[in-house]
Amino acid sequence: MQTGRRKANWMPMRYGECVLAAFAISHHRAYDFDANQWRNSMAHGLKVGLALAVALILAGGAVAAEPEHEHGGGAKPAARQGESHPGPSGYQRVTEPKGWNARPSTPDRAAYQHNFQAARSYKIGPYHRPVGWTARRWGYGQILPRAYWASQYTLADYWLFALEVPPAGYEWVRVGADALLVNTATGEVLQVEYGVFG
Repeated sequence: MQTGRRKANWMPMRYGECVLAAFAISHHRAYDFDANQWRNSMAHGLKVGLALAVALILAGGAVAAEPEHEHGGGAKPAARQGESHPGPSGYQRVTEPKGWNARPSTPDRAAYQHNFQAARSYKIGPYHRPVGWTARRWGYGQILPRAYWASQYTLADYWLFALEVPPAGYEWVRVGADALLVNTATGEVLQVEYGVFG
């Protein structure tokens, strides 16, 4: 005697088949469940999905390979290679002035010992004072700690900031907004230009 249910087939089933069988049993309905037909329809769906994915990839590649159009209808240059540049025109490049390294062997202390206000201010970037030190306004005759005249604070191109040629054994250093002429052996400040850097 047949009841409305199929006889259980104990062959191994895939997950999807198990889900469909469980659905059929839970709803107490008789479904004509054909695993081969289900597998064939899944394989067909997979083939169609793959074909669509390949078509989309190829279409996307064709769109990406298409040249971009600029607004205004102008054509883009074919290659982006560097052109030769003859250099600036209308002005000379900044070079070291004559005598920039002809340093006096002994400083005339009376001529140098001044605290000047700079006639012009230059913007060259932020200043980061040595770690552990506080801001202070220095004057000639004071001793500047070694941390302040380390190489990163030295103004080797002092002429760009309208500073005097330093005597032998002295260097211009930046301390905040000011330029200080410092003895590189002792740290003594020989001259100060306040407000050189804005």
